Amino acid sequence: MPSPLVRTELPPTVALDSGEGRLPRLTVANPLARAEIYLHGAHVTAWRPAGMEPVLWMSRQSQWDAAKPIRGGVPICFPWFGPHATDRSAPGHGFARLLDWTLVEARDDEHGATHLAFQLTPPAPPPAAWPHACAASYHVIVGSSLGLALEVHNPGTDAFSFEEALHTYFAVQDVRAIEVSGLAGTDYLDKVGGTANRNQGPEPIRFTAETDRVYVNTQSACTIHDPGARRQIVVRKSRSNATVVWNPWVDKARAMPDFGDGEWPEMVCVETGNVYVHAVTLAPGARHTMTATIDVEAVP
Repeated sequence: MPSPLVRTELPPTVALDSGEGRLPRLTVANPLARAEIYLHGAHVTAWRPAGMEPVLWMSRQSQWDAAKPIRGGVPICFPWFGPHATDRSAPGHGFARLLDWTLVEARDDEHGATHLAFQLTPPAPPPAAWPHACAASYHVIVGSSLGLALEVHNPGTDAFSFEEALHTYFAVQDVRAIEVSGLAGTDYLDKVGGTANRNQGPEPIRFTAETDRVYVNTQSACTIHDPGARRQIVVRKSRSNATVVWNPWVDKARAMPDFGDGEWPEMVCVETGNVYVHAVTLAPGARHTMTATIDVEAVP
């Protein structure tokens, strides 16, 4: 299946086909892992290390429409997070997850991991909600770990500020039985029922109701402890000062057309980002790269 969005030769470990909704999809199968990445949003929808169960969660109600975001996996939120600050008609979480990205590199390294590099050029002319010259690239490494790196470049003559997040949905056995550690003592913005500044305290995060928190001033790794699945998922990051933790629970799940009413116990989002007070200001000619590395470990 040829595509103008693929501008490089594919190694034998990578195949291009039509995925859900006939959207262009890359399937990666190497000795270390299997993965799927849609060119719509450069969206990683699956990653399964060899001998492990799937790590990423996908909603069975995702709409698979070129005009809409994919629900689950790893959406890229850029250049803003949540609703636009002034333009309520602008798409939530920015335009990066709604546009097609171009694959410009695909290769296997000496360890057996597969490297994919994508590029995004924002629409021209720039939308009113984002009147800046900018470019973004995304590097995905599929191996026993999943490596993600989002680079933003300012090729223009004026500085701009942006927000970004890798809005990662993780598959869990039952969110009510898991814990997330790594954020003890960290301040956060609680967005449920308004906004309130709180502190996590010494305990790990546990889930008993809708959870929507932006943890600030943190570069720490987080671990999802999932006793039901007998595994833990570790998320390490760099050049990210915020971590978002989210589960919609019952009512919000029912309110979303692309999220199954009973799917909320199956997932948790632990998101690497720079959002709100941690928006990044990029000088002319400058670049900023944020990374996340995801590992999964079996637990007896």
